[in-house]
Amino acid sequence: MREFGYERAHDVAGAVALLGSDPGARLLGGGTNLVDLMKAGVERPTLLIDVQELPLGDIGFTPDGGLRVGATVSNSDLAAHPDVRRHYPALAQALLAGASGQLRNMATVGGNLLQRTRCGYFADLSKPCNKRTPGSGCAAIAGEHRNHAILGASEHCVATHPSDMAVALAAFDAVISYETAEGPGDLPIHAFYLPVGDTPHIETALPAGAVVTGITLPPAPAAAHSHYRKVRERASYAFAIGSVAAALDVRDGVVRDVRLAFGAVASRPWRARTAERALTGGPADADAFAAAAGAELAAAKTLPANGYKVTLMRNLVVAVLTRLAEEAAR
Repeated sequence: MREFGYERAHDVAGAVALLGSDPGARLLGGGTNLVDLMKAGVERPTLLIDVQELPLGDIGFTPDGGLRVGATVSNSDLAAHPDVRRHYPALAQALLAGASGQLRNMATVGGNLLQRTRCGYFADLSKPCNKRTPGSGCAAIAGEHRNHAILGASEHCVATHPSDMAVALAAFDAVISYETAEGPGDLPIHAFYLPVGDTPHIETALPAGAVVTGITLPPAPAAAHSHYRKVRERASYAFAIGSVAAALDVRDGVVRDVRLAFGAVASRPWRARTAERALTGGPADADAFAAAAGAELAAAKTLPANGYKVTLMRNLVVAVLTRLAEEAAR
């Protein structure tokens, strides 16, 4: 048992100061990921800073009609919020698909954004892992990689990002706000998560000592017509082997706006820009959906055991977009 300190922060400035006072400090929200990693010996904080009491628990509209979500809002409260369910249904669906009710009650929005990969080699201290120990190698490439990345991976890491919520946020162009000792800042989600490259241990662009304070969802009319679908290996709660968050605006059979993001295929939520460009202005039919998915997945680089994800993701895209198109036609 390793000893560690514990402090409870009551305001953001206090949390920032505590985080800056100890290079071994970690922020503790619901603890649904960090505590597991501490038990495995992957995380060895010298100080835990409890942020549950920070005044960041509100959900409300922004002046331009978007939605602002505080970092300490629980996953359960966000999924159940009527404005989320009405204006961003795919986000509510992603949260409900992500974990059991007990875990959602504890997990926070900020913690969900920052959760680490569930790659088995990352959690196994007896195996090499560049994400855990830079330069040690990636055991998954030659080992068990059935659920690993097919897009944006490198020879240094093929792990996938585990969050369902972040996939929906990527589709909706969410902006993450944070606070540092130098002041506040914002990062669009496409810049928040970094490409894996040769530094897989550096996962986000958050500045050192930053405390995530919230998420803003810009106004997006298409988001009200959205859906999240997740495929997992068992019916009970499990991490995705593939998922799609999609929003679709169809008028007279023509795609006017489309948002697509993939989960469980890359080290970060994967915004399917190529597929979006292929679909915009074209017909809203299954052939077009399949062709667009194929264009996006043409960049896939598979390993011996995870090539099935290409077919899986193509079928998922067609199924989700077809459902949304049929709903728009009613």
